[in-house]
Amino acid sequence: MKEKIQTIRESFQGEIEGVTTSKSLEQVKVKYLGKKGPVQSLMLDLKDCLQEERPLVGKMINDLKEEIAERIESFSLTLTQKEQQAQIEGEYLDVTLPGRKRLLGGRHPISQMIEEVLEILIQMGFSVQSSPEIESDYYNYGGLNYPEDHPARDMQDTFYLGKEMLLRSHTTSIQQRIMEECNPPIRVVSYGKCYRNETITARSHVLFHQIDGFYVDKGVTFADLLAIQKELYSKIFNKKVELRVRPSYFPFVEPGMEIDIRCTSCEGKGCRLCKTTGWLEVAGAGMVHPEVLKEGGLDPEVYAGLAWGGGIERLFMLRHGVTDIRLFMDNDMRFLEQFR
Repeated sequence: MKEKIQTIRESFQGEIEGVTTSKSLEQVKVKYLGKKGPVQSLMLDLKDCLQEERPLVGKMINDLKEEIAERIESFSLTLTQKEQQAQIEGEYLDVTLPGRKRLLGGRHPISQMIEEVLEILIQMGFSVQSSPEIESDYYNYGGLNYPEDHPARDMQDTFYLGKEMLLRSHTTSIQQRIMEECNPPIRVVSYGKCYRNETITARSHVLFHQIDGFYVDKGVTFADLLAIQKELYSKIFNKKVELRVRPSYFPFVEPGMEIDIRCTSCEGKGCRLCKTTGWLEVAGAGMVHPEVLKEGGLDPEVYAGLAWGGGIERLFMLRHGVTDIRLFMDNDMRFLEQFR
């Protein structure tokens, strides 16, 4: 057994002297100290020794094991130092080069736009409320006077999560919730992500952000709606704007309309931004439908309401001349850094 221990010691010393890299040193370590290595085999052979010799032979085996481990550790430190020195000598470092600038982060353009619009509406007397992104069919459609056969309820437009639950397609879904919980006067604006099953193009996306406002009280008129819109968009575009309304259909308002403002880029002369029409579409709006008020527990003979809603991405695109809505989702720093 002593001869076998000495043979292993000499074999190890011969191999470790030829080691030149950390990888080859690890291979030597596994070879001698691994579970199938010669040192482990010595421990298995210990049972064949005489009873009185086992303590002495066992100590010799442990001494060999410790010796090999210590030698490997010492050699590892030496190799690491040599490799690091060789790496340093092989690298070229120009200490005269300027350091890399650490760029500060910033809010996403959509977050900036949302905060700005909400601040304007808060100053105009509206409170900010939120509604669930996962909504029921009733709050998203039924309570807003959508007929059962309305195309928007079809799977082609709405992401359904079951028979009754869906991803909200507009933030207008907050209206019935607010009317159930609050008594007029109600001045509420809601915002957040909306989802529609559409083809992704430069002008449409399956995910977008919307701000939706409504005002319910006695004596609310169409003139109030126009005054609010004119004040809102004048502040958003930092200049007085001229409004134009076009008849349109939305189940939850009557009458319904599209609101345009005179192009802020060409002042109505016609340009690429307004597609030579001289006008920019900014929102859908109207007077709250009597059936929606009834569904919310309010008497339409006593109360009247106005509502409007528009996309945040569209507002940002109109104000800054962005032509592709997909840029907001691409996380391209070349685009985002322009608005930091």
